[in-house]
Amino acid sequence: MLSLSLSGHGRAQQQARVAATADTLRRQQLSEVVVTATRTHRTLAQVPHAMTVIGAASMRAMGSLRLQDVLGEQTGTAMVSGHGNGIQLQGLNPEYTLILMDGEPLIGRTAGTLDLSRIAVANLQRVEILKGPASALWGSDALAGVINLITAEPRPGTEAGLSLRMGANRTADGSLQVGARGKRLGGRLFLNRYSSAGYSLLPQSGQPTVPPFANYTAQSHVSYKPGPHTTIRLSGRFFRESQASTLWLNNRQTTLLFAGRKHDYSLNPSFTHHFGRQQRGLVTGRLYHAAYLTREAYTYALDGRQHEATFFTQRFSRAEGQLDYTFSARHRPTLGAGYLVETVEASRYDQRQALRAPYVFLQHDWTPLPGFNLVVGTRYDGHSQYKAQISPKAALRWQLFPQLTLRAAVGRGYRAPDFRQLYLNFSNPVAGYSVFGSHQVHERVAQLEQQGQLALDPATGLPLISQRLLQQVGSLRPERSRAFHAGLQFNSKQERFQVLLNVFRNDLLDLIETTPVAQRSNGQSVFTYINVNEAFTQGLEAETRIFLWKGLMLNGGYQFLDAGDKAIIRQLKAGNIFRRDPVSLTTERVPLADYGGLFNRSRHSGNLKLFFESRRHGWAASLRGIYRGRTGWQDLNGNAILDQAAEYIKPYTTWHVTASKTWQQRFTLQAGLDNALGHRDPVRLPRLAGRLWYAGFEVKLHQASGRNTTQ
Repeated sequence: MLSLSLSGHGRAQQQARVAATADTLRRQQLSEVVVTATRTHRTLAQVPHAMTVIGAASMRAMGSLRLQDVLGEQTGTAMVSGHGNGIQLQGLNPEYTLILMDGEPLIGRTAGTLDLSRIAVANLQRVEILKGPASALWGSDALAGVINLITAEPRPGTEAGLSLRMGANRTADGSLQVGARGKRLGGRLFLNRYSSAGYSLLPQSGQPTVPPFANYTAQSHVSYKPGPHTTIRLSGRFFRESQASTLWLNNRQTTLLFAGRKHDYSLNPSFTHHFGRQQRGLVTGRLYHAAYLTREAYTYALDGRQHEATFFTQRFSRAEGQLDYTFSARHRPTLGAGYLVETVEASRYDQRQALRAPYVFLQHDWTPLPGFNLVVGTRYDGHSQYKAQISPKAALRWQLFPQLTLRAAVGRGYRAPDFRQLYLNFSNPVAGYSVFGSHQVHERVAQLEQQGQLALDPATGLPLISQRLLQQVGSLRPERSRAFHAGLQFNSKQERFQVLLNVFRNDLLDLIETTPVAQRSNGQSVFTYINVNEAFTQGLEAETRIFLWKGLMLNGGYQFLDAGDKAIIRQLKAGNIFRRDPVSLTTERVPLADYGGLFNRSRHSGNLKLFFESRRHGWAASLRGIYRGRTGWQDLNGNAILDQAAEYIKPYTTWHVTASKTWQQRFTLQAGLDNALGHRDPVRLPRLAGRLWYAGFEVKLHQASGRNTTQ
């Protein structure tokens, strides 16, 4: 990385130095101000929810470039592949975690997964992870929790920075940051370019594991204070990515050229105004518009003819208002309301689809006794496509002793059916199967029947249609959860030692799954989406942080996770699930003890991190080990559950090393090695590309500007 910074004179320069000094690994995290848990500004120590906060200093110490690098090393989170790199939170899949940037949702999910590699972290001030259902404040998709990315604010004076880094697979990352802040006006601009030559773990497949790509991110915000109690802010984000690769088909007899583009942009004007006696009231108004567009084209290399072309366009608009008022130190209510409109157009949808949803949320923050805080709230979501939802939640924080704190929360979360599950109209011309959304399937199956494209039952001569399942297909209900979390936190005096224990239970209802409802004459199936399953995740998390001595910190985390399908467990108890023994070729019942739970989960996972920082001598280093126990991968014996050792990915640990040296608090050289032992599993773990090195250089210069240019 190469970085240049310029800061103002006098008090502005002093404040910048204080801020820079405070942003170290030793910073007292409990005094960090967070917003995600209650939608109000509170210190982390006062929050009654299970939360993790990763600051900018920690992200730099890890050498992180993209959001996946940050989240993959946290306790209770796991990276999963499929439609991009997504995050699994406490055993719940990526579609159940809402990801925000400065409180506004990032859109553009593929099959429920928001690809975290789209998001640069160099301009983030911190990442807030709220665990447990948060639909009472944040609505749909917050069934598992919320991840809020808080971007950096400009410091007083002026500043500019440039960073460069190179790494394996011809990876290159460069960022430019400029900012200025005065008494009334402030602004910040962030530009980033990230590219890679990609890699192929299975060259014989004829397809790259990750194709070559280049993406660009531009993000800015401007704030203006027309008065001492009012702030007007305008922020925006733009992202563009291009990909290109060569694919082989038909045993390398046919060569296709692939070209893809992604665009992602958003605009967010907002204002805040403090009012009332002693400025006890705060009103916030926000507008938000975002769009996500993809274009993909496959052409024959021989003659340039088009093989396939697809497009997808999603737009999201929202207006929201929020009122906070502090009646006293004991009572702080919050009231909010909003209206959102979302549209989608795609090559696999018959026409442009739209949904509209008004919502209202209410929260009361009550502190009846010193050290005892209770937060209760609920949210009503109307919707043009499904039944209205009410999502209540309650959370408490109880300071049992000066160093011991109890936190507990109970609530409901939900996730609305997406456009794909409602309106998809897709038939694969190569494999021959079809997938129709719940609002399409009745009409499409009737068309296939009229066209004679459905197989016939040899006994009755009637089309092979599951009338029972078709009768179940109607308006999809949102997936819902009931959850309970409880935990203890111990902090030693002067906070040199910290331990957190947290237990959780999530019960999921009306899970949306694909199911075959008819058979085509080519032998392939016709699929749709219905509400069928009930599932659960439960477990325990433990984390500790120890400052061994000056500049040396040890972090450790462990998660035990139990996740299963309740319907499968009932069938196992009834003796209705079988498997075939590969040696004796006999069929046997599967005992409940052999059931491995939900796929792609690890019963045991953990991390161990050692950070060293010497500001006096300019040295910094980190060693991080990320462990994942055996993970359910794929059903191999045809009974659709995990019940044999061969169906698991073996336990593995990846080690990551980063070191840096700073001279005169201005010049920094950083180098690192991710996956230092080179662990690889090309088929089952395509996101692990083997051993990856990187190196960068950073320069920081502080120069007095002589005046405050933004007054």
